[in-house]
Amino acid sequence: MSYLYLLSAILCEIVATTFLKSSDGFTKWLPSVVTVVMYVISFAFLSFTLRTIPTGIAYAIWSGVGIIGISIIAWFVHDQKLDFPAMLGMAFIVAGVVIMNVFSKSGH
Repeated sequence: MSYLYLLSAILCEIVATTFLKSSDGFTKWLPSVVTVVMYVISFAFLSFTLRTIPTGIAYAIWSGVGIIGISIIAWFVHDQKLDFPAMLGMAFIVAGVVIMNVFSKSGH
């Protein structure tokens, strides 16, 4: 169940950050409200995750997967293209998350 909470936290954070860009510095009310509400929900789900998954592991996964998700959404929604070094860096993030989940005993 903890990983379902973590996935929910990640998805809410991705939505919140996408709307943060659309809020134009909190000058547009609807994207601003969506941003705040989704961040609150994201942190709630993250706090549920921390009941059983160590903070360092949960946060690394939450932020790493969030970075990748935001980058993909920004590519399509906000036309923010990524160059090779950016994609390479995200590949390292994916590798780090996989290594932590497959090989580390810290999160189990």
